[in-house]
Amino acid sequence: MATTIKTSPELWGESARDFDLLAEENAKKPTPRLSSDEEEKLRDFFTRSREFHFPWQKKS
Repeated sequence: MATTIKTSPELWGESARDFDLLAEENAKKPTPRLSSDEEEKLRDFFTRSREFHFPWQKKS
């Protein structure tokens, strides 16, 4: 049984030029950085998520 494969849209003409210009502008923007407080909160979140146990799981 065959399934249809949807093709991805392609940009042509003015749409392609607009996309290229937007991509070039975004490439020049500075990369956002996290503050030290935000990094600490993120580390804490990841630590707690690794240590999380569902109530029905046995803690080891």
